[in-house]
Order: sequence, then structure tokens, then C-alpha cells
Amino acid sequence: MTPTTPTTFADLVNYIIDFIDILIPALFGVLFLYLIWKMFDSWVINAGEETKREEGKKYATAAVIVFVLMISAWGIVIMIQQTFLR
Repeated sequence: MTPTTPTTFADLVNYIIDFIDILIPALFGVLFLYLIWKMFDSWVINAGEETKREEGKKYATAAVIVFVLMISAWGIVIMIQQTFLR
């Protein structure tokens, strides 16, 4: 399957939207894996060190905030996309 080159502005916009539709879940996945690794590193591997446990708590808090912001932003983009582009 060879990718087609967009020939109109609408095709270009759809191409970009399709790319973003793939990119956003990939970013969610990478962020989730990073969070899991940092918590595992802080709470399991270095469980005896108080500074590492505190660092793990900071990562968990920051990750929850970032997830909420990402989901909110994605929802806003979807609302705009459905309102104006489709």
C-alpha cells in the first residue's frame, strides 16, 4: 500500500488529522510506560531509600496531572474537529 500525496487542501487536512489520531494515543502509551517505570524504580527497586519513595510520589502526582490535561486537550480537539471539520 503506497501512501497517496494529498492533492487538495481538504486532503492535506485529513492527512494531518489522521497523523494526529495516531500520534496522540502513542504519546499516551509512552507517558504511561514512563510512569510505570518510574514508579517501579522508586517503589520496588529502591524501596529502602526514602528520597526515592518521595521522588516516586512526585512522579505519580505529576503523571496524573499530565494525564488529566492530555485527556482534556484531546477532548477539546475532538470537539473542534467534529464541529468545524466534519
